[in-house]
Amino acid sequence: MDERFGPELRRRRIAAGLSLAGLGAATHYSKGYLSKLETGTKPPSPDAAISCDAALDAGGELNGLAPERGPTRESTGVDRRTALTLGAATLGAATLPGDTVSTGGADPPARVFSEEALSTFRDQLAGVRELGQHTAPDLVLPVVRAHAGALQELAASAPSARRDTVLRLAARFSEYTGWMAQESGSDHGARAWTDEAVALASAGGDRDMAAYALVRQALMLLYAHDGAGTVDLAGRAQDFSGISCRVRGLAAKREAQGHALLGARAECERALDRAQERLCDPPGGPETLGSVHVPDPVGLTRGWCLVDLGRPDAGARVLDQEVAALPRTAVRARARFGVRRALAHALSGEIDHACALTEGVLADSAPSESATVVVDLRRLAQALARYHGHPAVKELSPALVGALRRH
Repeated sequence: MDERFGPELRRRRIAAGLSLAGLGAATHYSKGYLSKLETGTKPPSPDAAISCDAALDAGGELNGLAPERGPTRESTGVDRRTALTLGAATLGAATLPGDTVSTGGADPPARVFSEEALSTFRDQLAGVRELGQHTAPDLVLPVVRAHAGALQELAASAPSARRDTVLRLAARFSEYTGWMAQESGSDHGARAWTDEAVALASAGGDRDMAAYALVRQALMLLYAHDGAGTVDLAGRAQDFSGISCRVRGLAAKREAQGHALLGARAECERALDRAQERLCDPPGGPETLGSVHVPDPVGLTRGWCLVDLGRPDAGARVLDQEVAALPRTAVRARARFGVRRALAHALSGEIDHACALTEGVLADSAPSESATVVVDLRRLAQALARYHGHPAVKELSPALVGALRRH
């Protein structure tokens, strides 16, 4: 930890004319805890640093002196060796891009291209994306991997006029495979399949995927709490020429989340405004990059960012409204933003309501099946642990701990 955090916290508190009790009222932390932060007796938790930074209008400078929440096995899923072991143990015979599979010396059967086959694969992309909303990611992975491989074989037999179309569809399957790998806790698999998607899309003349791959990689850094890296990759994605307005909007949305981690409120708002302008049209079908289940992705992201900017009360109000508007079929989106909504209320000191919301989210198994959702679920558990004697927290604790253990 940077030893300047405590003295800087005290300096800014006094300059703002706040007593320890006053700062405690603004941040929902006890006077005793804040005193220990100022004297260096205790290091600040990430959420305490964010809250103090926001309450003292430090623009991320105070938060920047707190301990880094770097990429750890706990925050980002599993390490590479474990990911490869899981790939062999739980995903059957499916392989990562670049792996080879023995065919026992026999020549593979010839594939015959047909428009009916291509249309069926397109329908199946919609199907697996729907399946991913309701089914554990590690169960979806073998299905979507098989489709991606089959499409690559189909492309080899396609007439030249249709080959690019097949390759672009194969790229979409590979990109979704990468997302399911990340949801299963394998950043290695996510990167490998996203790289495969870029190669397929490039071969098929699609520039969007190369830019979107940076947006996906930025998401990995976001969950590793690397705000600067998130902003950098999202900015590079927006610099691509000849890409769609939607991909630029998704990149701007990710940039906003990175700025929020850095406590840069003005930059975050500007990025959200750009995203709102570019994501005004509804998704166009199963081949659409980004979520097709969220009607207002910018509104949800705004609520998400407000929490990371140390304004959980404002974030809770936005997320209350946006989560209520999510369709019931968007199971994983409801889990992801439902956990973030409960976290916002917990950080606002609304413990009974936070526990009630958490209980509702945990009624579904989706939160504990998602490596990315578990990052916020763990953060929620830490926030509620400050109130371990509260009756609602005591009652919720077994279910919350059980969800984390299942992951």
